[in-house]
Amino acid sequence: MTEGNDKRKAEPIREGFTFPDWCDLSCPYAGFPPGGALDGSGSCRTFLALYCRCLDRPVAKNGPCQAAREAAKEEKPREP
Repeated sequence: MTEGNDKRKAEPIREGFTFPDWCDLSCPYAGFPPGGALDGSGSCRTFLALYCRCLDRPVAKNGPCQAAREAAKEEKPREP
């Protein structure tokens, strides 16, 4: 399989799980992306970004939790 053709799916959120306020390695969904996932040099391992298994994409490390923000958007009903 070639890089970029990886057809992974986002990991489902465990029932009762509360997302942390900030994205860091204390979150069970945070980790490093597969080798060469960003630019081939492993730049994500410089701790500028982490891979969110919940969103299935890289996110900014130490930034507000993007998964929590997206989950909140989905819960909020749209105004007519």
